[in-house]
Amino acid sequence: MLKDLIRKGESETLEFKESLGEWKEIIQVISAFANTKGGTILIGINEEREIFGVQIGKRTIEDLTNKIRGNTDPKIFPRILVENLDGEDIITIEVEESKSKPVFAFDRAYKRVGKSTVRVTSEEIRKMALERKKIYWDEQICEEASLKHVDEEKVRWFLREAKTERGSPIDENTPIKQMLTQLKLKRDHKPTNAAIILFGIQPKRFFLQSAVKCVHFHGTDVEKPFESFQVYNGNLFRQVDNSLNFVLERIRRSLIPEYGKPTSKRPYEIPEFVIREAIVNAVAHRDYFSTASVQVMVFADRIEVWNPGELPSQLTLEALRKVHPSIPRNPLIAELFYLAKYIEKVGSGTNEMIKQCKKEGLPEPEFQQKMGSFVAIVWRNIYTDEYLDMLDLNDRQKRAVKYVKEQGSISNSEYCGLFSVSRKTATNDLVDLVNKNIFDIVGTGKRDLRYVLKLRKKYAKNTQNKNNPWR
Repeated sequence: MLKDLIRKGESETLEFKESLGEWKEIIQVISAFANTKGGTILIGINEEREIFGVQIGKRTIEDLTNKIRGNTDPKIFPRILVENLDGEDIITIEVEESKSKPVFAFDRAYKRVGKSTVRVTSEEIRKMALERKKIYWDEQICEEASLKHVDEEKVRWFLREAKTERGSPIDENTPIKQMLTQLKLKRDHKPTNAAIILFGIQPKRFFLQSAVKCVHFHGTDVEKPFESFQVYNGNLFRQVDNSLNFVLERIRRSLIPEYGKPTSKRPYEIPEFVIREAIVNAVAHRDYFSTASVQVMVFADRIEVWNPGELPSQLTLEALRKVHPSIPRNPLIAELFYLAKYIEKVGSGTNEMIKQCKKEGLPEPEFQQKMGSFVAIVWRNIYTDEYLDMLDLNDRQKRAVKYVKEQGSISNSEYCGLFSVSRKTATNDLVDLVNKNIFDIVGTGKRDLRYVLKLRKKYAKNTQNKNNPWR
């Protein structure tokens, strides 16, 4: 068990310390683990995983326990064990995620970011304190506002939508104060943040960060000049609708005649639901303590939606591709979006996005966490049948492009198996796709060599080392 831990190396939940002489740093790591997802500290091992061991005396563990207890607030009592590994004693400290955040060490709070222990900002400390009291941002009173800043017509529009879509029992003619009370949008005779940001006359007056920045780029990189750029303020429902229209007006639509009907279908190249879900999730679940705005970026090969704030600690990026619970960051906003049928509130949105993209022969959407934001990436269908026809490809090659669009990559052996051809034929076809700038090669050696879509590889390379200028 201990060897398995060491083999994994340091991570968000595992730290190595060479000796007890680093006891102050050890306590800082304990604070970080307690404020993040919990974790384990192994003492007697360095960063290179070399085993040094620890000299254990009669009072060693007692002294360590007292130092931890005396320098953490609230006091932390981790599980401390001594294990023998290859003849050396190793101290194991197991720290659980605290229910009373923030946890301070030497009057400062820390958190875990990857393998690093970093200071928690004053803004994050306030957020932790509010979460501990279970007071969410959207439930707080908007101190600078009064009920006169709530647009009554917007509330009544919402009630009509909620009755039509979800059968809400609240009558739209109910007096405004009573409506706000029933919707939990009023506390101590004042509107909450949710009331103003959803139904305010001028929400931007109170929340500068509440905006969606939409930008359309010519190519696949963040480069000027822009094709177009818009900032949408107003209430959250309007932000979602305007941002969705911004994207829909800039992506392709097919024209599919329907036999026996005077009109034709005109589906978008990306299912409308997929784009809408990415934008709604960003607006509803973003971190409103952050000063950043939601960003929607339209590129030649993809749509990116940046949402300030990371996933709740209970969720992972991998979990978004499976059945998972809905854990809203802003429960009031999420509830009202649900009543207006903007979301379903069952944690099914990302799964449905994946399902609909695969149904249309598109690559699966990608979900990332970077630079303090959650990012949804939806790939466009740039390799259309019309475009592939222009490149003089054979049928196998066209099918291979569609395969890579869905699966992400293909190998020579997979090509042979899919199309029942020799390795030489597969190599010739694949090299031809590389020469025509459709595929690119990743990996080294015959066994690890794979072919990916060129634009997707270029994007991954560019964004890995490039800051987003729209933060």
